[in-house]
Amino acid sequence: MKQVVVASNNAGKLREITAILGPLCIEAIPQARFHVPESPEPHPTFVENALAKARNAARHTGLPALADDSGICVKALGGAPGVQSAHFAGLPKSDQRNNEKLVADLAGQADRSAYYFAVLVLVNSENDPRPLIAEGRWAGMVIDAPRGSNGFGYDPYFYLPLHGKTVAELDVELKNQVSHRALALRRLATLLGEQEG
Repeated sequence: MKQVVVASNNAGKLREITAILGPLCIEAIPQARFHVPESPEPHPTFVENALAKARNAARHTGLPALADDSGICVKALGGAPGVQSAHFAGLPKSDQRNNEKLVADLAGQADRSAYYFAVLVLVNSENDPRPLIAEGRWAGMVIDAPRGSNGFGYDPYFYLPLHGKTVAELDVELKNQVSHRALALRRLATLLGEQEG
């Protein structure tokens, strides 16, 4: 089984990534096991932040590293919170405060359309000149009151008309098949197969 360091300390993301990579014979090891310091995320795009995190984890471990940068992009807010999704309400990070700010910022807005966006970057080494990059997008809308207890982040407020539920109301197995991260991971798996083929 191939080992890949996952450049994240987010327990929810780690669970999702581990569940999706397991069947591909890829063991996802959290960077915390190697005491990798968190990488700064100063960039304005998801892909730049993911690449910085992947290179940081590879540098500290000497192993291939996978990083994700993801967030929610809301049309009425010009794409915000976007790359600032985890820190939308400032520091320290708080899902509850982020969600409260999002709902407050959307007060009076008729258009609640939004999408989750994820970029995954896999590097074989810190200076890998050909990182594998895959992205996924998951459309929905923001609602005012939370529903469901599964998931994390904005999931209780992210409603999926196709399913008639919020992400937090979805069964975990279904989420791991249809989410933005799942789409990106499937694309990444295809790229890995092409690289090794």
